[in-house]
Amino acid sequence: MNHKIDSIDSKILNLLQQNAQLTNKEIATKISLSITPVHDRIKKMEKEGIIDRYVTILNKKKVGQPLLVFCNVTLSKQTQENFQAFNTAVSILPEVLECNVVAGTFDYLLKIIVADMDSYHEFYQKKLSILPMVSLIHSYFVMAEVKSTTMIPV
Repeated sequence: MNHKIDSIDSKILNLLQQNAQLTNKEIATKISLSITPVHDRIKKMEKEGIIDRYVTILNKKKVGQPLLVFCNVTLSKQTQENFQAFNTAVSILPEVLECNVVAGTFDYLLKIIVADMDSYHEFYQKKLSILPMVSLIHSYFVMAEVKSTTMIPV
């Protein structure tokens, strides 16, 4: 099933990305469509995986996790076993918001959130640097977020 996103689907998706709590009635009103087709389209996009999930986005500062850190991680050897072991290890670390395998001069780009520098130091020393397949870690501390969004243009 390869669903083609038309202009109505696009409008629905953009509204849901702005506010996932909108009701079908509210969406229908905003795009001048009746409730039933809106409901059917949303259900179809959920079923086909276009809508992956609904989440609540928290304010990092208000929940006490204001420090955002990006890490470049290089493995000691680029073997399938090392990649799999790292993937498994990092997937259970709650501080890691995102972990991406990348091409270039390092193997992974991690997005990490913590309370402060002391918390990051503890994370670095006790969780990340102790992984046996890790060779190099470069950390970059975010001083100001210029843009932060979860919206995908459709």
